[in-house]
Amino acid sequence: MRCPRPGQLDGPDGAEPGPVGNDDSEVSAMRVCVFCSSSERAEARLLEQGRELGRALATAGHEVVYGGTPLGTMGAVVEGARQAGGRVTAIIPQFLVDRGIADRDCDELVVTADLLERKREMLARSDAFVTLPGGLGTLDELLEVVTHVYLGQLETTMVLLDDAGFFDGLVEVLRDLQRRHLARAPEELLHVHTRVEDAVAALEAPERRMPDAVWRV
Repeated sequence: MRCPRPGQLDGPDGAEPGPVGNDDSEVSAMRVCVFCSSSERAEARLLEQGRELGRALATAGHEVVYGGTPLGTMGAVVEGARQAGGRVTAIIPQFLVDRGIADRDCDELVVTADLLERKREMLARSDAFVTLPGGLGTLDELLEVVTHVYLGQLETTMVLLDDAGFFDGLVEVLRDLQRRHLARAPEELLHVHTRVEDAVAALEAPERRMPDAVWRV
């Protein structure tokens, strides 16, 4: 599976939209998938960072793809995107719909048979990815994308947005795999940024598929 190239977010009648932003911008609208927690016990700092990310993506003209619930950081991201007039697509498995936690206010609701199908839909419908601190589901989704990139089955950008060192341990595991000649350097697989504006800029950069240039800014 290969991710659509930037600019393949369909406009009216299937036409590609023009660049977004000011007249000097050459950035095309993208579908950006955000992996994050739906825990209602998420720290207030993470919720605000999620809102800021959602607002920034929508302001830049990008669509937000997410896990389909209005809870936790996930709900905060979507709240921020809606505040800025952005489009949001929810992708959620049936068993979570059955629990009554699907986001019914989304622009598009995609219900999948299970978690595996949800991940396939997320990869197929997204041009780039951002991961915020989260639990096991978030880490599973993050590593799914990184593995596809590593094996050459996905051409995309993965950005970790982390201003508190949450992902430091994961990066060190990837670094250890590199030292043991079991994987490429983490710089070749993902970006790590501490500020929302830098994370969005990494998604939009022409060289965005070569993360080593902007590691840990």
